Amino acid sequence: MPSETPARLARELARRGYNAEREALTLLAGAPDPDHALDDTVERAPDDALVVTTDHVEAALGAAGEERAAAGPTPPENPPVSTGTPDPESTHDSGGVPVETEGSRRGGHDRDPAPAEVAGDVTGRSTGTGEYDQFVRTFRDRFERLSGQLRSRVSARPAAAAAEMSGGTETGLVGLVNDVRSTAGGHWLVELEDATGVFPALVTRERDLADLVDLLLPDECIAVEGRLSDDAGVLFADAIHFPEVPRTFQPSTADREVAAALVSDVHVGSEEFRGDAWDRFADWLHTDEAASVEYLLIAGDMVEGVGVYPGQDEELEVVDIYEQYEAFAERLKRVPGDVEIVMIPGNHDAVRLAEPQPAFDEELRSIMSVHDARVVGNPATVTVEGVSVLMYHGMSLDGVIAELPDEHASYDRPHEAMYQLLRKRHVAPQYGGKNRLAPEERDYLVMDEVPDVFHTGHVHKLGYGKYHGVLAINSGCWQAQTAFQKSVNIDPDVGYAPILRLDTHELTLRDFAP
Repeated sequence: MPSETPARLARELARRGYNAEREALTLLAGAPDPDHALDDTVERAPDDALVVTTDHVEAALGAAGEERAAAGPTPPENPPVSTGTPDPESTHDSGGVPVETEGSRRGGHDRDPAPAEVAGDVTGRSTGTGEYDQFVRTFRDRFERLSGQLRSRVSARPAAAAAEMSGGTETGLVGLVNDVRSTAGGHWLVELEDATGVFPALVTRERDLADLVDLLLPDECIAVEGRLSDDAGVLFADAIHFPEVPRTFQPSTADREVAAALVSDVHVGSEEFRGDAWDRFADWLHTDEAASVEYLLIAGDMVEGVGVYPGQDEELEVVDIYEQYEAFAERLKRVPGDVEIVMIPGNHDAVRLAEPQPAFDEELRSIMSVHDARVVGNPATVTVEGVSVLMYHGMSLDGVIAELPDEHASYDRPHEAMYQLLRKRHVAPQYGGKNRLAPEERDYLVMDEVPDVFHTGHVHKLGYGKYHGVLAINSGCWQAQTAFQKSVNIDPDVGYAPILRLDTHELTLRDFAP
């Protein structure tokens, strides 16, 4: 007898040309005879129905019950299971398997993918109104959490206490970088700020530390160790410490052969959207070769958006933002339904621009509900099969690349800019410029835990590598070069799908835009 799983029922419905809600699959799987219940549901569904809903299943089960009652009671071997009132949020937070969308998946399996666990998502928790004291609270939270990581390695004093110490004393400071400037003698003065005040540290040009000064960004948290000057007015730096990823870090792996596809920057609605490449990718997911790919993680910019940059309207194929998401939903239909999709917004999406970005509102979620994709905020840590993936769209990469030397951060090697964010344990340390910050109760951009994988997009360049055991991946885009990109000399990497084996962390690059 076939396994009565939602996955098998989903595949059978897909073979007949239907999608289905998860709750509908649960009801079917709990019916006394799931196969007959499926047949009845399809037979009684409206002719124009594309999605089998809970109402369709309940109507079919109710009609079947009435027919059984008219024929006389017969005790069922397996009583039907009552699921109670469906949770309106369950399509985003419950387990189960999304539905097949266009054809059965070849080389599939009956095991359901484990539902992704999400942490660090601001969605539904945003309280900021932009008042000054809320910014203070956000930066105070940043300092407390990152300084806690540093104090385990550095014996440090508050800025006010250091000012009261005797000259020549060895000590340490932990603070946010308030300012970095050069002196007349060619040295570097780094001002650190904590909750008690500001204290300067001097890095002399003769020290090897001068190279580390080049890597500092405003507002990041660091520790400096050294000796106080004779008047205790400045700390002569002997060492600079970042929160860092420990060199002993060992990433977690899945306990079975399973893979995830990591993509970003689809940009549906743009005249330059490479729909042909996306369709080849979606078709490949249906092949035996892609049978192990059970997760699709999309790091933002599902659509091109409206009014994002000057003259954008001249490059739009779809000018209405809701129609752009409808077109994106049509592209999602081509993805096999037993692939769990998790996505975060980006700067082109219809959410607030300031980070952290909450997930889409219910209207946009409903547009993309055909595949039951899970939408979370930016950033968020998504754990699949025991492997934690920090998903961040990557707006801060522009600032990191602009501020740091080319050998440490460039558009041609975006993963190296990501290394710097891992080193700082913060996805967007620098406030201001292109990177906007929404003040919240806590700083959602801090990396409290080291992720196993760091996944970004935004810069439309492909890059990958490992930093202290963490796999950093910037996954390119699905949009050919726009006039704006040409004006700023960005040549995008289009149509690549990095495929990550979660059990081995082996990365394979698939090119779908020859």
